[in-house]
Amino acid sequence: MRVVLHFAAGPALTERVGRLAAEGIDVAVCPENDEPLFTALIAEADVLWHVLKPVTAATIQAAPRMRLIQKIGVGVNTIDLEAARAHGIAVCNLPGTNARAVAELTLLLMLAALRHLPHLHAAVREGKGWALEPAIQDHLGELGGRTVGLVGFGAVPRILVPILLALGCRVIYTARSVKPDAPIHYRSLDDLLAEAEVVSLHLPLTPQTETLITAERLARMRPGSVFINTARGGLVDQAALTRALASGRLGAAGLDVFAHEPVDPSDQLFRLENVVLTPHVAWLTTGTFDRSVDLAVENCRRLRSGSGLLHRVI
Repeated sequence: MRVVLHFAAGPALTERVGRLAAEGIDVAVCPENDEPLFTALIAEADVLWHVLKPVTAATIQAAPRMRLIQKIGVGVNTIDLEAARAHGIAVCNLPGTNARAVAELTLLLMLAALRHLPHLHAAVREGKGWALEPAIQDHLGELGGRTVGLVGFGAVPRILVPILLALGCRVIYTARSVKPDAPIHYRSLDDLLAEAEVVSLHLPLTPQTETLITAERLARMRPGSVFINTARGGLVDQAALTRALASGRLGAAGLDVFAHEPVDPSDQLFRLENVVLTPHVAWLTTGTFDRSVDLAVENCRRLRSGSGLLHRVI
């Protein structure tokens, strides 16, 4: 069975997937920016292990042997599902495998945004750490005691809630429906935005959620509040978010995802001191890889044996 891992895997991951050849699963690692190599590999592949680069109809058309597109992660908005369905290709994802990693980076971004960590880090490196301007004192906040609003209540928020409660936060959530087992209180989206001091997004990107956070909804947020996004950049009107941060209407933001990736280095977000940025790596830990490879390999085995696939989307 020929598998293409479309990702610039590090040495340890490359070695691990290479050992799968012993059981007849031949995994070829292909960085996402190596188009010639990908074109050659996909033409002979039975399975694609897909991370972030979109799987288009043209990609699927160029893969006549393809039987399975395995998303390494949860969101399948980067896969042309209709094209996959038309070619009889199964699509599976891996819910929960990256939830702990995303939850932990979400918490990290909350804390880093509130404490203006990038500014402090840069000041120390430049030899100015012990000569900070007094005005920064007015902007260094604590997470404990704040109201945190979680938009969505899937695997990541369920990990975050007990951590936030232990830190002394008051936590509320919104979702498509009330969750009877949730240990925190439900709010409508607009009410949550108006009430929370920290807002964190945890939704898939779908036609219904695209640009869910508009300029009008950002204006509902409390002055000086913190905005966190480790879900999908397309959930937010990024230009409106940038304006709200630049004006000081929002106090800070922690962003791992963006409307267009990679982000243009000239983007105004890069010039704002009240923003903490990471390059869509909330999911990226050795633990995520361990859990993801185990399940992806199991689906390869099931595909080969004709058994039912795990977490099948189509």
